[in-house]
Amino acid sequence: MTNDRVIESAQVVLPCTDPASATIGFFTGIGFKVRTIVPADHPRMVVLSGHGLTVRLEVGADAAPGRLRLLCTDGAPGELVAPNGTVVEFVPAHPPMDIPPLQERFVVTRMPRGEGDAAFGEGRSGMRYRDLIPDRLGGRFIASHILIPDGGPVGDYVHFHNIRFQMIYCYRGWVKVAYEDQGEPMLLTEGDCFLQPSTIRHRVLEASDRMQVIEVGCPAEHETWGDPEMTLPTGRTLPDRGYGPDGHRFAFHQAAHASWAPWRVAGYEYRDTGIGAAMDGVAGCRVVRPVGSPGAVTTSHTAEFVFTFVLDGAVTLQREHDAPLRLDEGDSFVVPAHTNYTLSEPTANLQLLDVTLPADVA
Repeated sequence: MTNDRVIESAQVVLPCTDPASATIGFFTGIGFKVRTIVPADHPRMVVLSGHGLTVRLEVGADAAPGRLRLLCTDGAPGELVAPNGTVVEFVPAHPPMDIPPLQERFVVTRMPRGEGDAAFGEGRSGMRYRDLIPDRLGGRFIASHILIPDGGPVGDYVHFHNIRFQMIYCYRGWVKVAYEDQGEPMLLTEGDCFLQPSTIRHRVLEASDRMQVIEVGCPAEHETWGDPEMTLPTGRTLPDRGYGPDGHRFAFHQAAHASWAPWRVAGYEYRDTGIGAAMDGVAGCRVVRPVGSPGAVTTSHTAEFVFTFVLDGAVTLQREHDAPLRLDEGDSFVVPAHTNYTLSEPTANLQLLDVTLPADVA
């Protein structure tokens, strides 16, 4: 408990062999500075600081030698072992993003009927998650159906993701989010969509009861970093600012202001979320609906990734020679490239969320 304490700083305690001079020389040799030494004539306790870390060496301390990671902006990775047994790792401060090779599969994920909230697993900050691509296509893509059961303030913190692509579509209810350099907090309502470019700081502030979003990202496992030094909103509005190594822009699509155009599949139309433009064509996201009463339409694609989620209504999906599948609200599917599939019997209220990499699908 720290309620009655005012903490000034923190130290990592490591055991040290006697005499301590060899270990002191090791740490000063890799850039640490001596701050405290007791006693001077025969040191048994030494405090050193460097690289954002404070180390306390204690002769005779009953502890494992420990391991330190030093994040480097230059030089080859490697490690050294100090005289006290501490392993010091030199690792890249900004390692390249690991995007696993794509393992294409035909995936259909059903919304469990009658299970209620039990269909969702526990996640961070009171959020509940349902995995829409269980095998993650080899770890390359993740799609999640996220639920916040109880509305009100959300126990989130300022954070960012090191990611190739990430979008948030508001499926039910509303959520308020603050974004770095994008003005005041924004209210995402049903049908709206955010593109969260890599490294943009953001924080979920508040949500309605039973708020639900669909989140799609690449790669499936990626780094999430907290940023306690940043306060949101920042007081700036920079709509053209680029984020991350690719310079992609933030996008906020509002369904109320959308226009519709013919989709790549005959008999359907779509509203574009603007993600394709913000990502320079790397990825795209659309909401699709039937025009009139289209019949069965067979199609295929050559894209890296095509993910479809049934937002409302129902439609029949049939892959090549498989039996037809009737998909209802909450169901989703992924179709690999060069695979023929047929959409048929859409209900009048059908709406599909269509997420693709790249944005333009042949």
